[in-house]
Amino acid sequence: MASGFSNMFKIPELRKRIFFTLALLAVYRIGCFVTTPGVDRIKMNSIFGGDGQGMLSVFNFFSGGALEQMSIFALGIMPYISASIIFQLLGVVVPAVERKQKEGESGRRAINQWTRYLTLGISVVQGAFMATWLQNQSSSGDVAGLVTMASPLGFKLLTILSLTTGAVFIMWLGEQINDRGIGNGISLVIFAGIVARIPNALYTLYEQAIGDTSGTVGLSGYQVILLTVIVLLTIAFICYFERAQRRIPIQHAKRMIGRDAFSDQASYLPLKLNTAGVIPPIFASSILMFPATVAGMFPQADWLQAVHVALMPGDWRHMVIYIGLIVFFCFFYTAVVFNPVDVADNLKKSQASIPGIRPGKQTSDYIERALDRVTVVGAIYISLVCILPEILVSNFQIQFSFGGTALLIVVGVSLDTVRQIEDHLTNRHYEGFNGPSNRPRLRKSVAG
Repeated sequence: MASGFSNMFKIPELRKRIFFTLALLAVYRIGCFVTTPGVDRIKMNSIFGGDGQGMLSVFNFFSGGALEQMSIFALGIMPYISASIIFQLLGVVVPAVERKQKEGESGRRAINQWTRYLTLGISVVQGAFMATWLQNQSSSGDVAGLVTMASPLGFKLLTILSLTTGAVFIMWLGEQINDRGIGNGISLVIFAGIVARIPNALYTLYEQAIGDTSGTVGLSGYQVILLTVIVLLTIAFICYFERAQRRIPIQHAKRMIGRDAFSDQASYLPLKLNTAGVIPPIFASSILMFPATVAGMFPQADWLQAVHVALMPGDWRHMVIYIGLIVFFCFFYTAVVFNPVDVADNLKKSQASIPGIRPGKQTSDYIERALDRVTVVGAIYISLVCILPEILVSNFQIQFSFGGTALLIVVGVSLDTVRQIEDHLTNRHYEGFNGPSNRPRLRKSVAG
């Protein structure tokens, strides 16, 4: 592994890509501390108390804490992610978008351009809501003076402009990393925001471990060791399952050379165990936080407060609904991004088939059954990872802020980035992080 790290900087192109990525991520982190004009950052931070409220905590999480600073990057990358997901869903129900998705590079560029326009529109709408929310908060007694500008209309327009510009700039940073850097730009932006909060999370855990001067008993040495072991095992668990695949063997038609028939090298169709990625826990968390947000708007409604209490993290009802939503979105999003019929058609066009399975409908049915079984295991895996922090909090009273979704993102993005670096190394005859690869060179997958 040490030789792999040293080899990274021997390739000029790879070295340039790594430093370019780090530079853009540094720009993003600096921008997270540039406060939106007309907002008192100290008062804004007092509203959040470090963790956010309701739906806002989701945005604060993915903005790397920029929302509680009321930074120009407060909207984060969520507008772009929302726009991308919308177009993926439209590709299933709108024939025009589906045709664009199948047009290759030109279609991809058109959809990317539409995604940018939709990101701009979503940012404007969210910026308007954010400006209105800030003005309402500023009129309350607890945070009076949060908005320092005298002109309400001027503040609203300036806030919309600042937040929209920040969201579009983050989108541009992610695209630049994709084109000229290393790794997935959008994922790395989220990754940087989460990793930047690790020191604060560790310090909070340290304070819990030693207790405080008022006589509060801290964590025992046994609990600290147990928590450390659980976190390390969870990371190893994520690494194993993120790399896990169900490989369906693919047989290619024989080709004639002279009088002899030769078959191509063996290949396979890889079905990832976690096809949906981190989308299911993100959607599930957003839905479960919506009742808390509504309950905060209507404190007089007793039934809303009862629902809010039932959906608090740690409650068994919250866990059951959370797991159910994760399982649902695992199957739903997998069905959106992976179409067995298209894969079967691609196999047929390339004169390839699954041994023992007829091309066409039988092939698509076989792939769909295999995908459903894999998705069941993947849904169970994601549910276990995401529910573990709630079990720790409820049983050990540990405020474990670095939750399962964060671990999924950090480990998944790290594995993907390391894989791309290894591809650069092996393509130039260098050893990867795990030493020389003995894997046979296989035909490129026909999954898409």
